[in-house]
Amino acid sequence: MSDVPTFRYHPDPVATGEVITGDAPCRCCGRQRGFIYTGPVYSADEVVEELCLWCIADGSAATLFEAEFTDVANVPDDVPRAVLTEVLTRTPGFSGWQQEHWMFHCADAAAYLGKVGYEDLLTVPEALEMVQQDYVRTLSPTGEATGYLFRCLHCGTHLAYSDHV
Repeated sequence: MSDVPTFRYHPDPVATGEVITGDAPCRCCGRQRGFIYTGPVYSADEVVEELCLWCIADGSAATLFEAEFTDVANVPDDVPRAVLTEVLTRTPGFSGWQQEHWMFHCADAAAYLGKVGYEDLLTVPEALEMVQQDYVRTLSPTGEATGYLFRCLHCGTHLAYSDHV
């Protein structure tokens, strides 16, 4: 089993739960790599838990299946197209209760750090400020209301948004 590829905008997809260990072959390259991506795949073909991280990292999965792995909405005008392409086609996405969306800051995509609850957000006040106090208290990393934590790769600002079932 090889080392897992590095993703600038999703630094630890195993820890965030978007990747599981398994012996299934990748539908793109046919190899058994020991890790299977479980996150969203937006494609005309149904591709569920069939891709390795290596085929996501090099863009071959996105090319073969004409797929994207996340949604980008409300992208600031100063974010370069190359950043959007990397987030959409060469970065593992993440699953949420509603439609997921990537966050941006300092003319770049932010790094997705994982699901968080209220107690987690207490340690990053700038992210806590982004969601309403009353709603935040119901958040849990495994509950019906979940927060999603990011960090700007340039200034270190933490960003968050939340959704629920």
